[in-house]
Amino acid sequence: MRFHREMTAPSMTGLRAFAVFLAAALVLVWATLPARAATLIRDADIENALTRMSAPILSAAGLGGTVRILMINDRSLNAFVIDSNNIFLHSGMVARMDTPEMLQAVIAHEAAHIANGHITRRMTNLDSSRTLAGLGLALALAAAAATGRSDLAAGIAIGSQATAQRQFLAHSRAEEASADQSGVRYMALAGIDPQGAVEVHRIFEGQELLNVTRQDPYMRSHPLTRDRMRAMERFVAAYAGTFEPQPDLDYWYDRARGKLTAFVNTPKWTLARADESLTEDIRLMREAVAYHRLQDRATALNRIDRAIALRPQDAFYHDLKGQILLESRQFQPAVTAYARAVELAPSNALILGGLGRALLATNRPREALTYLEKARSLDFSDPLVLRDLGSAYAQTGQDGMAALATAERYALQGRLKDAEVHAKRASGLLPRGSGGWRRAEDIVGAARRAEKK
Repeated sequence: MRFHREMTAPSMTGLRAFAVFLAAALVLVWATLPARAATLIRDADIENALTRMSAPILSAAGLGGTVRILMINDRSLNAFVIDSNNIFLHSGMVARMDTPEMLQAVIAHEAAHIANGHITRRMTNLDSSRTLAGLGLALALAAAAATGRSDLAAGIAIGSQATAQRQFLAHSRAEEASADQSGVRYMALAGIDPQGAVEVHRIFEGQELLNVTRQDPYMRSHPLTRDRMRAMERFVAAYAGTFEPQPDLDYWYDRARGKLTAFVNTPKWTLARADESLTEDIRLMREAVAYHRLQDRATALNRIDRAIALRPQDAFYHDLKGQILLESRQFQPAVTAYARAVELAPSNALILGGLGRALLATNRPREALTYLEKARSLDFSDPLVLRDLGSAYAQTGQDGMAALATAERYALQGRLKDAEVHAKRASGLLPRGSGGWRRAEDIVGAARRAEKK
């Protein structure tokens, strides 16, 4: 599991892509954690579970594979959308929901905001909010994400007033009612018990009576009233019937929550609760993480090896073993573990990046490039892969590409002045007209427009 402050967005190329991922990064910071960067949690195992849970809902909503679920490291309860390609969940929301159906209800509700056009309508009304908290350019970038207008991607400006954030993220009563009804319908169409939606609402009952500073962020942006609760109960009653259990998702959800809490809570907390796991392999995985964090490498490896013995074809357990070994400076064994994970999941960008990282640690940059470049092609906006790519290019004498990777990484962080310095260097070193040269020129152009603002 990786925690990093750089933001992510869909994998694309060209200036329009640059506009979109800058906008997504910017609004994510602004919307969730004022005055400090939001920290995304990237983990192949957890994202696999979230993908499994969201897939039938997104399909029912007509969104197919166009939307991905990303998790922010924040214990508060919140979920939101800022564009039509990403649904963001706070880690507190994942940890708090007791069943996969409850988390699926949250995902269905956010998917409904996308499918019903609420995000697009919000973006078209941004001009009237530009004076709020000095958002100006921030809103222009958000508009670029919605409209694809690359000329709007010109810099980074973060507004931090809580009232402005709430106004930007808050949905109207009509939108909330629409999303409630659509979300329940998506769940029913997917064969998922929509009662989970009622159970989610009950968590927030009574919060409308609290001072706004004491309410969960989800309550502030998705206001809940007694009337809305009664309407939700009627929506769900209309689909009353027998829904099949989801034992497969019960497993993956327990595993995702188990891994998440093992990394964000204390090892003592994890070890005291590991026996509550749904299966033996999940218990062993949680203990492996806890002992790894206690720097007890031998016990951590014992536990993950026992988990692998129970599920030898599980790429994500081999990935976790690779992480434990790499962070314990056992570089060659880490390469072996990651290589096995890649064999089992050859198209997983996070796992490919892990193997590339381990190969770099063993001074094999040319081999590392093979996997890092493939990881980048699958996930254009992973800053850790960009960092490792920059190192691998430099070690193999490809100074132009090294400068470009560094420029892209700084751009993701919103450090456009630093990005411009490295992009100019890349532009001067790369063949004029090549793909890399064009990417460098895109960054230079965006940085210059930002300076003019």
